[in-house]
Amino acid sequence: MKAGKDVGTCIQGHVIQCILTKVKDSSIPFLHNLEREPHKYFDHVVITVRSGDGGHGAVLSMPRPRMQVKSPWRKKKEKEKRKGSYRRDPDGSLILPMGGHGGDVVLYADESKDSLLELHQVRRYNAKRGGNVDAMGVLSPMLHDGFIPPTLRIPVPVGTVVKRKRGGKLLADLAHPGDQILVAKGGRGGISLVETSQSNRSQLRAVNANVMRDKSDKVMVFGQQGEEVTLELILRIVADVGLVGLPNAGKSSLLASVTLAKPEIANYPFTTLMPNLGCLDGDPDFGIWGFSSRPTLADLPGLIKGAHLGKGLGRTFLRHLRRTRLLVHVVDASADDPVQDYRTLREELCMYNPNYLERPHMVVLNKLDLPEAKERFDSLSKEMQQIGSLENVPGGVHMLVEGNDCEDGEGCINSEGESATTSLKQEKMMEEYPCPVAVVGISALKGIGIVDMLKQIRLALKACETKQ
Repeated sequence: MKAGKDVGTCIQGHVIQCILTKVKDSSIPFLHNLEREPHKYFDHVVITVRSGDGGHGAVLSMPRPRMQVKSPWRKKKEKEKRKGSYRRDPDGSLILPMGGHGGDVVLYADESKDSLLELHQVRRYNAKRGGNVDAMGVLSPMLHDGFIPPTLRIPVPVGTVVKRKRGGKLLADLAHPGDQILVAKGGRGGISLVETSQSNRSQLRAVNANVMRDKSDKVMVFGQQGEEVTLELILRIVADVGLVGLPNAGKSSLLASVTLAKPEIANYPFTTLMPNLGCLDGDPDFGIWGFSSRPTLADLPGLIKGAHLGKGLGRTFLRHLRRTRLLVHVVDASADDPVQDYRTLREELCMYNPNYLERPHMVVLNKLDLPEAKERFDSLSKEMQQIGSLENVPGGVHMLVEGNDCEDGEGCINSEGESATTSLKQEKMMEEYPCPVAVVGISALKGIGIVDMLKQIRLALKACETKQ
C-alpha cells in the first residue's frame, strides 16, 4: 500500500479548460429588424434561384450472346422476344435511356400572399437535380430514364414585378392571379452511349445512332448544369382606388367602415405603416341576379409635407398608386386649413410622379360629425372644386354636376390657353391639372355620407372605363 501511494503521488496531470464558442449568425440582426420594421421590407426583396442540374447518362455495352445452342424454333422465338422487349422508335431504332431533366424554377402570383416578407427569410432557392441512369454497364430492357424532379414553384403576391438584378431587365409583371414565369430552366439530362468494338460499330449504327466513336464522346453522357439567376422582386399593389391623406385624416377608419378589412386604428400619426387592402360590395344598380364588379381599395400610409425629402415615412410607398384608376384624397375637415392640406397632398404627388395628378380623383372631407367641420363644409367644397381644370375630368361637366351639384362647371377654373395634353416635362400650376370629380362629406366613425361616397366612387370608375 505504501508503494502504491508513492506511485500515485508521482503522477501529475494538467487541467484543460474547454470553452464552447458560437458562430456569429449575421442573419439574426436582420431578422430582428424584419420583425420591428416590416414596412421597410414588405414590398422589395432580392433572391437567388438555381435550377436543377441534368442527370447523367451511361456508357453501355451490348449483352454477350449465349453460348448454348438450342433448337432452331426456340432460338427464333427468343430472338423475337428479345427484339420486342427493347424500346424502339417507329423506324425500329433503339431508344436508349437518358438522364433526368433538372427541376425548373417558376414564380407564380398567389392571391393568398400579401407581402414579400416571407422571401426575406429564405433568399436562396435550389431546385432538385435530375436522376442518373441506373445502369450496370450492360444494355438491358429493364433500363429506364433518370428521375425527373418536380418544378420548384415559388408563390409571390399578385402585382409583383420580376427583374434581373444585373442589368435591371424586366422579366414579367405578375398582375393577375395565376400569372407565372419560368425564371430558371433545368439542365438537360445526358444521353446514353453504346460502346462496342470497331468491327461491330457500323452494324450497330444501323440500330442506334448513339454509338461511341472514341473517348471524347463521353462528354455527352454528363447532364447540363442548371441556371443560377439573381432576381429583384418589387411589389406594386393591385387596387382600383387608392386612399391618400395626411396622418390621422381617417383613411383606415374609412376603409374599415366600407370593407371587411381590419386595419390598425389609433389616435396617433403613422398608425398605418403598410398598405391595407379591402374590397367593396358589388354595385346595387345591377340588381340581385346581375353581374357586379367588386372594386379594391388600398389604404396607404400618411403623407406629410416634405415627404419627398424623406420626412415622415418618405414617399416610397407611393409606388403602389401606379395601378390605381381613381385616387381618393381623404382630408380632415376639422383641421386648421383643410384646403392647404389638400394642396400639400397634390404637391407631394406631383413631386413623386406628375402622372398621378392627371388621374381622376375625388376629395372626401372626413369627420363631419364634429360641429366646426359641418359648418364649413359648403365653403370648403366650393373652394376645392375651384382648384384645377375641367377639361380632363372623366365624364366632363355632367360628372361634376351629378356629384357636386355644380351647374355648368361653375366654380371650376379652366386652364387659360394651356392644353390638357401638355407634356409632363413642362411645369404646370396646380390649377392646370384636372379638378376633383366630386367633393363628398362623410364621417367614417358615425357612418354619415358613406352611401353617397360609394355612389360617387362607382360613377368615377365607370367613367374611367368609358374613357378607356
